[in-house]
Amino acid sequence: MSYLEWAESQLAEIELLTSMFPTREELEITDQLALAELRDYVEGSASTDCPPPSRPHFFIKQKLDTASMERTDVILSCTYPSEYPSVLPEITLRCAYLSRAQQTQLHTDLNAHLMEHCLGEVCVLSAVEWVKDNLQLFINKSLSAAPTPKKESSSPRPQETFSRLWIYSHHIYNKTKRKNILEWSKELGLSGFSMPGKPGIVCVEGLHSACEEFWSRVKVLTWKKIMIRHREDFPLDGQCGDNRTVESIDSRRKFTGFEEAMFDPHGNRGNHMDLGQLYQFLNEKGCCEIFQMYFGIEGR
Repeated sequence: MSYLEWAESQLAEIELLTSMFPTREELEITDQLALAELRDYVEGSASTDCPPPSRPHFFIKQKLDTASMERTDVILSCTYPSEYPSVLPEITLRCAYLSRAQQTQLHTDLNAHLMEHCLGEVCVLSAVEWVKDNLQLFINKSLSAAPTPKKESSSPRPQETFSRLWIYSHHIYNKTKRKNILEWSKELGLSGFSMPGKPGIVCVEGLHSACEEFWSRVKVLTWKKIMIRHREDFPLDGQCGDNRTVESIDSRRKFTGFEEAMFDPHGNRGNHMDLGQLYQFLNEKGCCEIFQMYFGIEGR
């Protein structure tokens, strides 16, 4: 299929969804400009043969009846890649009655279902129906897995670990993914940076548990390739919750806060960064050896 045929399928599905979920409380399109660009491209008023760079993103909000609760709020967040429906849409799901791990498992099972039964066809409605049919099972697991209260023990709290993850992706273009990376790092108290483009690089550092939570969220998004290229772990002074632990975390950080770093973007789509500038950036932060781990060459 061509980009135009993919775009036609995307627009047709959005129009169908809009008719089925007519209110903002049911369907919220977060970027009307992206939708307008998609429509212009399909209708031929756009002046380029390339698909529009902005990708449609929307939320479908459902109140589902379950046996354990009267009404359960479920939100599906969906973004169309340019090649959808030849590739799966980027769908994430939020439900207050599921833990983060259970939401991740639900998302994994949903993607497996769509990959097996819907690849090559528009599938957002199929995703909504699958969630309706399977949500109760995951809620039941959530309730049965709820820990029973334990008496407080006088034993010492476990020692914390500081971690630094160096993540490599084939590319990072999608605006929603870039926004998620920034928001999740801030939410979890992580410092570091992300470099969009091709390749994409993300570094996060902070408490081991926060880094693992960040990775568990990022890795289940739709990627061509993503992996942890290198990790660093350091035991911290003091125990969990101590003031000494906070001081030890800050002393281990190589970055202040979290930022999206751009290094003289160039190329036809402005998606390649100046690797020399990246090397200088890493060198200033005291971690230039990472450059060779990523690219297999000495920086200069």
